[in-house]
This record gives sequence, C-alpha cells and structure tokens, in this order.
Amino acid sequence: MDRRRFLASAASLGIVGVWATRSAAAPSRIGWREDRARYPQGVASGDPDEHSVVLWTRRPFDTGERHALTVEVARDADFRRVVATARAPVLAAADWTCRALVGGLSPATAYWYRFTDDSGAGSRVGRTITAPRATDRRPVRFAFVSCNSVNEGAQNAYRRMIWEDERATPDRKLGFVLHLGDFIYEVVEYPEEVPHRYSRTVYDLGHIPEARKVGNFYVPTNLAGYRHVYRAHIDDPDIQDARAHFPFVCIGDNHEFSWQGWQSFIKYGGKVEPAQPLRVAANQAWWEYIPSRVRKSSGPGLEQFGPPAVASAPIEAFDDDGFGAETNNRVAVGSMTAYRALRYGRHVELILTDFHSYKMADPTDRPEAAALDSGEFPVVPQEWLEIVDGGKAYAGGKPPATIAIGDKTIPNYRKDEPAYTVLGREQKAWLKERLTRSTATWKIWGATNGTLDMRTDPQNLPAGLVKAIWPGKGFGTFGGSDFSGAFSERAEIYDLVRDHKVSGFVTISGDRHSFWAGYAAPALPPAGFAPVGISFITGSISAPGLGEATEYWKESPLLPLFVRKTAGAAPEHTINLTIKRGVRSALEYAASGDIAKARAITNPDVAPHLEFVDMAGHGYAVVSAGPDAIDTEFVCIVRPITRATTSDGGPLRYRVSHRASMWQTGTSPKLEQRVLEGDAKLSV
Repeated sequence: MDRRRFLASAASLGIVGVWATRSAAAPSRIGWREDRARYPQGVASGDPDEHSVVLWTRRPFDTGERHALTVEVARDADFRRVVATARAPVLAAADWTCRALVGGLSPATAYWYRFTDDSGAGSRVGRTITAPRATDRRPVRFAFVSCNSVNEGAQNAYRRMIWEDERATPDRKLGFVLHLGDFIYEVVEYPEEVPHRYSRTVYDLGHIPEARKVGNFYVPTNLAGYRHVYRAHIDDPDIQDARAHFPFVCIGDNHEFSWQGWQSFIKYGGKVEPAQPLRVAANQAWWEYIPSRVRKSSGPGLEQFGPPAVASAPIEAFDDDGFGAETNNRVAVGSMTAYRALRYGRHVELILTDFHSYKMADPTDRPEAAALDSGEFPVVPQEWLEIVDGGKAYAGGKPPATIAIGDKTIPNYRKDEPAYTVLGREQKAWLKERLTRSTATWKIWGATNGTLDMRTDPQNLPAGLVKAIWPGKGFGTFGGSDFSGAFSERAEIYDLVRDHKVSGFVTISGDRHSFWAGYAAPALPPAGFAPVGISFITGSISAPGLGEATEYWKESPLLPLFVRKTAGAAPEHTINLTIKRGVRSALEYAASGDIAKARAITNPDVAPHLEFVDMAGHGYAVVSAGPDAIDTEFVCIVRPITRATTSDGGPLRYRVSHRASMWQTGTSPKLEQRVLEGDAKLSV
C-alpha cells in the first residue's frame, strides 16, 4: 500500500494515520524531554503487520476534554533517523489514552517511538517490530503468556523475557508477545482485609471505585472500576517495561470481564445476573488500554470506543447456540469483536478466538447435575460430562433418556438441547474458514484456555483407600470449565483439520496456570487416539495455580494424589503424575519418592495425549516456527512471590524444549522433548 492510499484509507476510517518515509530519515525536531510522571502507564504497541503497527500511551490532563500529542517513529533509539511524525488526539472520554496507526514501515524491522505534549514533556521511548512479509521464509519466533495477577504476585517472568531477548542473537530475538488473556484480574483483594493468600503477600492495587464485594474480593461495577484495575496492572514496572520492549498481540479471557461470566452474564455466590452495561464497560476498558486492531460497533477509528447504550434486562430466550436473544445482550457483546487473524511471514498464521463472549451457559453447572456428584472424588465420570456436553447430538443423535452414575439416576436434562458451544455459530464458521484457507506452514490457534484433556483413572485406586466406590465406568475428568470439556465442539474442529488435510495444526493456550505439552486429538482411549496436531499451554506469569493450592489442603487419603510433603523438603506436586501417568504412579511416588518406580507403573491409556504437565509452573513459552519444524520452549521461573532483585528476573526452575518436525497429513505428529536446564522429573 502506498502513502496516498494508506492516508486516504486512514482518513475514511477516522484513524490518525502516520506515514513513515522509508527513503529519507532525519533527526528529530521535537523538543522532547522524558517525563514519565506525566505518562504514568508508559507506552505500548500492538498488532503489527508487515507495514504498520498501533502505538499507544496514556497522558492524563487536568483540564479540558481534548488535547493532542506528537508521536515520532525512528529507526534508532536516539531519534536521529526519524521516519514519521504526526499529531494524535488524546481524549478525556478515552481516559486520556492515545492511539496512532503508523504505516509505510519496512517489514520485519525494529522501530523506536515516543510521544510528546505541547510543553515538551515526553513519554519513555518504546520499541516495536513489524511483521515479516507473507513471503518471508525466515523462522518466526514469539512468546506466549497469560495470567498476570499483580494483586498476588510479581511479574518476574517479563523481566526474564526482556533480559534474554536483549542478549539473544538476531535470529533468536522475539518478534512479538502473544497475551492469551487474564491481562487483568478484576477480582481484587485489599491487603488491609486479606494480607496474605497461601504464602503470598497481597499487594495493594488501591480501592476500586464503587466496587462490589464478593467474598474476599472486590469487583468493578462500572467503567471507572475497570479502568482503575487496568491502570493498577500496567503500573507494575515489569509489565510496563515488557510493553515498551515488545509489540503485544492480545486476546481476552474471563477476568477481563468477570471470573465466572459469559456473554453478558455475571455469576456470584451461585446467582446468575444479567449485566449488559458491565459487559460494555469491560470491552471499552480493554479497548482503551490494549493497543489492537479489534473491531468495535461504534465504527472504525482510534480516538475513542463509542460505547452503545444498553440496559440491564433479563435474558430468558436463547437461540439454537445458547446465545441470549435479548437485544441488550446482543448489543453489549457486539460492542467489540476481538477474534481475528494475523499473518507472520511464510510460516505462521495466528488465529485468535474469544472463548467467553459467545459461549453457552455451562451445562455441567445446572442444578439438575448436583445430584450426580457425591463430592467424594476430585474428579467426575467422563461419560457424564460427555452426555451433558453432547446434548441431543450425543451418540449420533441418540442421547439416553437418563444419566446413570453409580447408583444414582437422573433424567437427561440435555437430551433435547443443542450441543455445548464455546465458540458460537459465527465465530466457529470464521475459525473453520481460516484453518482451511490458510497457506501458512503453521496454523497456530490461540485458544485462550486449555484444549488438552485433564483426566485420570480413579477406577484404579487401591481398594480401601477411600470408603466410596468410584461410580464411573472408567476415567474421571477434573471438570469442563475450559475448552477441554467442550468434547463435541473440540472434536468438530479437530475432525475438520483431519478431513480437510490441514497441515501444521497447533493450539496454544493459557488460563490453567500450568505448563502442558501434547497432542490435539478428538478422542482418547477407550474411544481411540488419532492426533491431528500438537498443543501447548503456558504457565501463568504470576497467578497461583492448583499445584500451589494443594500444598494448603487438609490431610486426606487422596492428598498424595496431589502433593507429597516430606520434612525439610519443598512440596512435590504428584498431581502431575496423577494426570500424566495415573493414580497408582502418583501414590507410588508419594510413598517412596522413587521416580523410576512411579514411571514403571504408568497407565498408558490415561494420557497418551500428554508429553509434559506441571501444575505449579510459572513463566512463559517461546515458539520458533520454521519451514520444517516447530519448537515450543517452556521457560519456568521460581514461584514469583516477591519481585526479583536481579536484572534477569531471578533463577529458573527449568527450561524444556518440545520440537516437532512437520508431519504428513494422515499421520500423527511426534514431539521430541529435551530438558535444557533444571529438573522437571515429575512433569516429563
């Protein structure tokens, strides 16, 4: 695209278009002096393509409703080779956040940028990188992350990421950071009420204006509340430094709206409430603080969000995909459309989906289901979840009239209802089209929360360990709260990959606060096992996970399935063995501490889809995607309870690589695992 077409297009879209001059560069003429206090949330860039990128800052003013900043883009950090300068508006209506779309940039090139107000007070300098051309055959390298809870942890993983990138050779530097959600945690604890959780200090994020208290947490009730939480997270120095050092590509998960929310529903204390204005407020705050190219219903333009007017009204009628037909719900959810795809060179198409805006109400969460769960086991029978998930489509359209689990039988309350969907109709059709039409070597699906089954084999528990008898017919699953519980919809996507011979299919996820590596398969034994791709989940940046929580559980006969505690030693997370190798393996290690003995009694049918599980892992993952192979490296830091005092972000627990050569369609992929640093014996 040439300059005239870019600027005309930008003008027609209501966007501030900044055109870079590739042929000539000159020293800055702006009297910039750095004044970070006037730009308290720093700078950021997002959604780069091969010739443009969105730049962001926040510059609050004490008076007026509209001001302007000068944005400069240069080929060097000293701004001796400035290639673009323009004015960008900053509005009170957008919480004084400012965005500019810069075009005319060279592909796969690093640029530096900064903002300056009319007094000469300037932002810190940021660095961004454009995407390579779609024909560029060089490998693509990026990190993916999720779950930075500033309230309960330190963001040391970002410090490590920056430290390693600054020392990397050019071919090992990161092109961008993909954030797969929970950029904020809208559930905030106040340290004067809850000074500690687990072994963690609760850090002060200030009080949310007009907050609602839910248990020990406070949550936003309006736009001002969400804005407060975003500012409190971005105020963290490591998050701010990472946003200044790398371009980010972001997609939200649940905490950007409401922990147990979906569509325009919130749920607190078991009570479901319509919250259409809150959904709009959450979308607006995300758009204001996350530089991106997402669509909004108010039309194009980067000045402000333009929220639609909606009312809180009962949502009682649903379409065939479980989406609330109530007008305010449709308008609220439609105020922002976040799913999108980005191309990075010849080898990567990044396909991002939204798992909470269009999903159906969780069918396992219905009151009718309570009668089936005795609460005596940490897992529930897999067949129960599969029946409830499948609805009227279960067993080829022949669902049972009742659901029988052990000695309990209830009517099948889902037998006349559609199969569970997380994606929704339109988004799923879009995803299928992107997967089947992509010409990239690797089709990488950013599927915000986990796609890999989380199950075990309670049918193999030793007799007498617990009084109750396992009521299931076979395996038990830890629940259907993420995409791993959407059995039919996940199989629908995976079957499409198989039937259309989609090559190089990869899923990457977050949300579980744990590291996972394995295979994308539509079914597991005894139903069969035929992988169509590979799957990875990254550990949280800082949010505590299930492994950590088990260290504080009360003693019980089943506790050894989760954690091994020995005097004078750190807790060991046997839950990794429970999930990857089965209950007998976990119990053996808990008793003997002998990993060889524990591995020797692995149940091969419990998790043929898994190569790695660490339920207590924090850090990030790095993908290197080339013409013939893809490598995903887990960089696991020590538990981030306090801010690291060293520039490298503190020590590592381990670094583990998972490499797959491109496989032929119709054959199964194979991951090759290498432990590069540290000890991950319970995970491999």
